[in-house]
Order: sequence, then C-alpha cells, then structure tokens
Amino acid sequence: MGAKAKISWPLMWLLFLCFFLLNLSDGESSRYEQEELSWLADNDDEINMIQGRHASLRRCDLTSGKWVYDQTYPLYDPSTCPYLTTAVTCQKNGRPDSDYEKWRWKPDGCTIPRFDALEFLGRMRRRRIMLVGDSIMRNQWESLVCLVQSVIPTARKMVTYHGPAMAFQALDYETSIEFCWAPFLVELKKETGGKRILHLDLIEENAKYWRGVDVLVFDSAHWWTHSDQYSSWDFLADGNNAYTTMNPMVAYEKGLTTWAKWIDLNLDPRRSRVFFRSMSPRHNRDNGWKCYNQKEPLQYFSHPHVPPQLPVLRGVLRRMRFPVYLQDITTLSALRRDGHPSVYGRSIGQEEKQHVKGYTSDCSHWCLPGVPDTWNEMLNVLL
Repeated sequence: MGAKAKISWPLMWLLFLCFFLLNLSDGESSRYEQEELSWLADNDDEINMIQGRHASLRRCDLTSGKWVYDQTYPLYDPSTCPYLTTAVTCQKNGRPDSDYEKWRWKPDGCTIPRFDALEFLGRMRRRRIMLVGDSIMRNQWESLVCLVQSVIPTARKMVTYHGPAMAFQALDYETSIEFCWAPFLVELKKETGGKRILHLDLIEENAKYWRGVDVLVFDSAHWWTHSDQYSSWDFLADGNNAYTTMNPMVAYEKGLTTWAKWIDLNLDPRRSRVFFRSMSPRHNRDNGWKCYNQKEPLQYFSHPHVPPQLPVLRGVLRRMRFPVYLQDITTLSALRRDGHPSVYGRSIGQEEKQHVKGYTSDCSHWCLPGVPDTWNEMLNVLL
C-alpha cells in the first residue's frame, strides 16, 4: 500500500478560506441577481403597459366614432408654416369662422394619441416617407409637413424637387417627407398629335420614384371618375388594345391591378411599409355649393354612401401577396362638409363676400389646419 497523503495545517486553512469566500460570493451574486430580476419585473410592467396601449389601438376600429370639439386644436399655427399653398389657407383667404380647425376625431373604442412631432421624427430617423397620388394627397402632405416643421430650426430644413416628386428634408434626423404626383398611379402619356393616352398596364415611369422608400402611402380615386370635358384622357390603352370608352370601375380595377403587381414584385415587406388611403369624400352636390357656409360636422348618416371605388380597391388588396394596410378615412371625412375651402380657396375681400355666388366652390380639397391632420394622426398610430 502506498503512503497516506498528509495535508498540512496551512493548506487546510487555505482550502477553508477559499470555501468561505465562494459561499460569500454566491450570496452576494444571488442578492444582485434578485435586485436585477426585480428591476426587470418592474420594467416589464412598463413595457407591457406601452405594448398594451399599442395593442389596444391596433384592435380599435379607428373608422367608427365621432367628431368632438377640442379647444386645444389645431395642432399647429398655419401662419408659421410656409409650406401651405394658397388654396388651403382658408382663414388667410377670408373665411370668417375657424371652428372647423378645432374638431378632433374620437374612435368609439380608444383615443388617438395627440401628434408629437419630436416622437414622430425620432421614429422616422434616417427614413423616407412618401405620399403618392393626386392634389388631395398633396393636401395631406402639406398637413404632415406642417405638423413636424415647427420643431426643426429654419437652417436645418429644406424642400427639394425631383421630377414629379418633392421632398421636405429634416436634415438633423435624415428624414424625408415626400410627395409624388401620380393621380392614376399608372402612366398617362401625351402622344404625337397631342392625344392623351392612359396606359392601364404601364407604371414604371411613375414607380421608379417609389424605389428605396421606407413608408409609402398611396391614393388614387377621383381622377378615374372625371368624364366628358373633365376627362384626363382621350384613349385608354391595355396592352395592344385601345379604347375610347370603358366602364370607369373596370378601368380602375385594371390600373390598380398593375400597381398591385408592381408592389408584389418590387418591394420587400421586411424593408418597406405600404398603406393605401381610401377615397376622400366630396360634397359637390348642388354644383359644389353643398359645403358653402357649413360650420360644424354632421353627427351621423341616415344612409352612408360607399364610393364605388372602395369595394374595387378592397378586392385588389385582398389578392395581393404584399401586406398593404387600407387606411379608411372615407366615412369619418364625409361627416366634415364644413372642412372644405368652398369659395375661400382664394383670397376674398369684404366686398367680394357679398357676391360669392359668382365664384367656384371647392368641396373636394380641405382647409388646413383641418381634416387631413386627423388622417396623419391616424397614420402615425398605424406606423
């Protein structure tokens, strides 16, 4: 048998000291871990509260609700926003009332958060957002720019132009808020002889401006229903076929299908988000005088009108692979016949106000501040 190993007292003492320190360290680690877990639990409550608020907004039907008068509105002072076109500055043009600026949309099941320009710019840092469509989409672009521009120093913001697109640049945030003119989305071309041809199957001349954009918001509706002397085309083309007349909703579906195919083939849902804003309602009955001198929203509809474009749009979106969100603003906006410029799309003096029936009444576009600010508050929630 081999000799027994003997452990000296100094070695035993060293082993005992190591054992003691290890236990002490475990106890300290345990206490710190408990404090960390406790902090994480508290933080989870805060995170859950924030996520819960966003989840409730996602579940909420933003389209069902009512307009409530709010003295804290409007969200910006139009006199300090140099990006508004004359046609929408109704107060400056002589409109005598201003209550149309103070109505806030309140959904039945939730509250839309008040627009926070700094929070919006922080989320959109190093991103491009583009609104694509007609003059009513330009109306919405001006609203969005006015909502954010006041928090940016004058020297750190600018507007640039490129073809049919214009971009408001927030330089410190590297954020671009853009508008691209494309009322049909598909291509309208003037051919030899001056004839205007709407190509239902061509889109690239417009779509080339949409590439690389992080958030795209589309609109196309009104121009498809212009007829007779107000029509924007002389011929419709689909492949090798040309038409002088076509059911407007058939043409609309063909054009939207071309747009949908481009989105499906060219955009990556991991990089880009796409919204389609529904038709902005017009109150053009009575030769455009349905909105004149209106001073408050309607409370309800006895027979809500569904524009024929809306079911066509829903059908095209359902057939797409790319997840496009339909932002439905039609019904809530239809309650706001008080929100249009009417005769105040141009400057009108006191004497002229006595003879306004001689002027054109615009019941399609919107005064700013006004209804498009609500569309952008909703868009902010959806983002």
